[in-house]
Amino acid sequence: MTKRIRLGAAVAVAGLLATATACTGQQSSPPGFAGRHHADAPGVNGAGAGKAEGARTFTLLASGDILPHSVIIERAAADAGGKGYDFRPMLKGAAPAVSGADLAICHMETAYGQEGGPYTGYPSFKSPPEVASALRATGYDSCSTASNHTLDDGAQGIGRTLDALDRAGVAHAGSARSPEEASRPTVLTAGKGKGKDAAKVAHLAYTYGTNDIPLPDGQPWAVNLIDKDRIVSDARAARKAGADVVVVSLHWGTEWQDAPDDVQLALGRELTASGTGERPDIDLILGTHAHVPQAYEKVNGTWIVYGMGDQVAGAMVNHEGARDRRANESSMGRFTFGPPAKAGQRWTVEKAEFIPQWFDPGAGRVVDLGAAAATPAGESGRLREIRDRIQRAVLSRGAAQDGLVAGK
Repeated sequence: MTKRIRLGAAVAVAGLLATATACTGQQSSPPGFAGRHHADAPGVNGAGAGKAEGARTFTLLASGDILPHSVIIERAAADAGGKGYDFRPMLKGAAPAVSGADLAICHMETAYGQEGGPYTGYPSFKSPPEVASALRATGYDSCSTASNHTLDDGAQGIGRTLDALDRAGVAHAGSARSPEEASRPTVLTAGKGKGKDAAKVAHLAYTYGTNDIPLPDGQPWAVNLIDKDRIVSDARAARKAGADVVVVSLHWGTEWQDAPDDVQLALGRELTASGTGERPDIDLILGTHAHVPQAYEKVNGTWIVYGMGDQVAGAMVNHEGARDRRANESSMGRFTFGPPAKAGQRWTVEKAEFIPQWFDPGAGRVVDLGAAAATPAGESGRLREIRDRIQRAVLSRGAAQDGLVAGK
């Protein structure tokens, strides 16, 4: 087995030393957002506005890293039957939960290569752009694109990735093709309408570093790097732009470590403590990068998912050189937000759920373990073992006491 891990340098992040390591490890013209849209007007429930008539709850679902190693690319080619690459069968197991949410967010960890290839896996990823249409077909509305692999193919890789996501109808946050794009928050509507009953949700994304690849000359805005003050400033700007709910994706943490590291804990406390008026600046934090499921925790009244794990990845080995099956285990977080009672207050999480998930590396398929546990036949001992291990990690910081439950 080829080792798919390399150690990265420690990265200083806004006064915090974030020691992290590098990641291991049939396109058609899709329809629009299928009822979930980019926002085109300020949120009616934002600062200075009263509660809208008919304002309703919405569900937001988030999942872990999409990391197409070479074996994943080969599987997509086989699933396409010799006609390009088809990632839709791979993600089909996640589709019911993803498409069933009012708003669904993924993490696209790698950059896309040019049409026709060549495509590569670890250590320098260039993924087929057909991934984007598969994400859309699965039901995703927005993807974070800031990771340590964002610059694997330079600025042109960012451009190809964002172009492909645009064509597929998937919004994105964390990398940019221009300073203007970098300065605009990604704001979406959660719900079928664009009127009073739809919440405006801002999606922001940042990474601890880029595997020591420097930012492109003259393009310091190409990838968002983690900086506490920058994140807070961006969140406040998104709120001023009309966001009712601000969601921040963070590519952070220590690979292969089940527990969040000291940097995650400290930064999480600082970000969730920041507020303006009667509401926090950030309403939800979604973590990626560690390859393994990590805890959920409610901090200062705000939910943090320290790490969701890899939703799609090849079989991987850890820093000890051993095959680590946890790399194919993950969780999806689903949060039901309810509107505030009056202007200037936060939208609150009325229900918090996690959905255990496994990527079967042999079959090349996502398996929803929440759904598997609910089937009349139950689940196999192997699947039960995986589900229980994910649950232990997710609940390891007391999230059950704050109301987190297993979803289906």
